[in-house]
Amino acid sequence: MDWGAQTERSRHHFPVGPRMPLAVVRGLITIKLAAAQAAPAAPKRDAIVAAAQALLESPDAELAQHFPLHVYQTGSGTQTNMNVNEVIAHRASQLAGVAVHPNDDVNAGQSSNDDFPTAMNLAAYPAVSALITAVTRLTATLAQKAADYAQVVKLGRTHLQDATPLTLGQEISGWQATLAGDAATLTSLQSQLLALPLGGTAVGTGLNTTPARTATIIANIAAITGTPYVEMPNKFHGLTAHSELTTVHGAVRTLATDLIKIANDLRFLASGPRGGYGELTIPANEPGSSIMPGKVNPTQAEALTMIGARVIGNDATIGFANSQGNFELNVYKPIIISAFLDSCTLLASGITQFTQLLVAGFTANVDHMQAVVANSLMLVTALAPHIGYEKAAQLAQQAQASGASLKETALASGWVSAADFAKWVDPLAMTNPQALQ
Repeated sequence: MDWGAQTERSRHHFPVGPRMPLAVVRGLITIKLAAAQAAPAAPKRDAIVAAAQALLESPDAELAQHFPLHVYQTGSGTQTNMNVNEVIAHRASQLAGVAVHPNDDVNAGQSSNDDFPTAMNLAAYPAVSALITAVTRLTATLAQKAADYAQVVKLGRTHLQDATPLTLGQEISGWQATLAGDAATLTSLQSQLLALPLGGTAVGTGLNTTPARTATIIANIAAITGTPYVEMPNKFHGLTAHSELTTVHGAVRTLATDLIKIANDLRFLASGPRGGYGELTIPANEPGSSIMPGKVNPTQAEALTMIGARVIGNDATIGFANSQGNFELNVYKPIIISAFLDSCTLLASGITQFTQLLVAGFTANVDHMQAVVANSLMLVTALAPHIGYEKAAQLAQQAQASGASLKETALASGWVSAADFAKWVDPLAMTNPQALQ
């Protein structure tokens, strides 16, 4: 092993729960690299730079061997910060041929209190980018489906009851617009994660560092990551509150709730094939039942809605944890970033497989949709402007009671001629009433 005493103590004292996300570890390594680059050239400095660069280039499986600590540790993340300091110091000592100290040489005027929240943002920003990419791809797939089914008329439903017609393309366009709005919101809020509290050190005052050094380190971080990170103007805020992460995750939670709605719509519309709505056919990716042969279940929708449930729970965790910024330091930092990354990673992966394995492959059962529309009593809404609401309601009630079609009932009433019914009750035209005006 190449960690030291502080890591080993934490490994034994806090063995419970998930491991610290490697994205956070990589964020801390990036800070150490940037800080070393800001130091005057010297053998120790050059060795720290080389050690940090080598670690950043390591694949996750290899990196994980050197960073064994768990999320449920000190609330400032100090033990993981020291784990990073110790591993870099050990490797740098080998490279330099002299002892490199984890505190004096690698930590070098930094504090876990400003290092760790900086690493949180370094981990969170690209995670949000990956999530936005996944949502954008799903939105594009839905846009194509909306175009494909722009002229396919189906029955609308409100309150889970029959309503007036719309096209399947229009229904899908609603899903598309919802997710496009979510992606736009995430994009606009993501920039809040660019401000780094580095330089606040222990309590936000910047003890043991200088403004010039902080500015150089943050510029180095921006160069290393290719991301325009900037210095947070008030470090006291940055150490004691994680409002930005909480706000961005609120948008992630909203996305999750919208995805649950869309996934539910898809699985209900695909229910059947003979005892449900039966309007869509979804891909048969795997056997749906261990006992019922030939069953096709909406498994991708189920997976995504379970992910959504987890994200909603994570949001509650983050919200509570953010409230625990007692005086100059929030000591729930590890659970905040763990929950945040969990949400982003789960959603990005879940959305990707939902897009590929369900949305891209579902098809419309057009004949069934047309039959349902033709049998709908809510087509009577098109008659209301001509014969009045009360008579139209009477026709719908009579048709329902007798089992006759709306057209048969309307013609029998004498209030509507066959020509007028054909002119007024046009399901496709009802989906675009502005065209009739």
